[in-house]
Amino acid sequence: MASIFGHGVVAYTFSKILDRHNSKWLLVAAIISSILPDIDVMTFHLGVPYEAPFGHRGFTHSILFAILWAFLLMVTFGKKHNGLWFVVILLSTLSHGILDAMTTGGRGVGFLIPFNNDRVFFPLRKIMVSPIEIKSFFSDWGLQVIFSEIKYILLPCILILTFLKINEHSKRTKNSRQLD
Repeated sequence: MASIFGHGVVAYTFSKILDRHNSKWLLVAAIISSILPDIDVMTFHLGVPYEAPFGHRGFTHSILFAILWAFLLMVTFGKKHNGLWFVVILLSTLSHGILDAMTTGGRGVGFLIPFNNDRVFFPLRKIMVSPIEIKSFFSDWGLQVIFSEIKYILLPCILILTFLKINEHSKRTKNSRQLD
């Protein structure tokens, strides 16, 4: 898996790109939603095999789970911006499995569970897999994960957000010149 930091950065980016209202609650929900699929690590303690539909990187990493979760949050919290909530939460939740399918470890992601239990990786697998245990994160391995995520997650997100800000500034400048 990518770390919670990497997942959160992607959700933050989606929220900032799509939410022109800058709702702090949508931002928080997006970040939580991007981390939520890893709730399935608890199944290790319950004896659920990794490869099982409800094992790690299973159902909670699936497209169906992301749709159901986005729908639930949209109905519960979306109010007048239902479509926006659905899209931001859906993309944030889906991004978790996408990032995990780009990592260097694990046994793949079950995107199509419950319809198909196959686990897949993407051809590009450059993101260093993060340790599951917190104490292992504070090691050389954890440091390598951070550098990997800076390169493959944080920097692209910063570039996207910078381009967005430059584009917004350019539009404001153009509009103010037209008013003069």
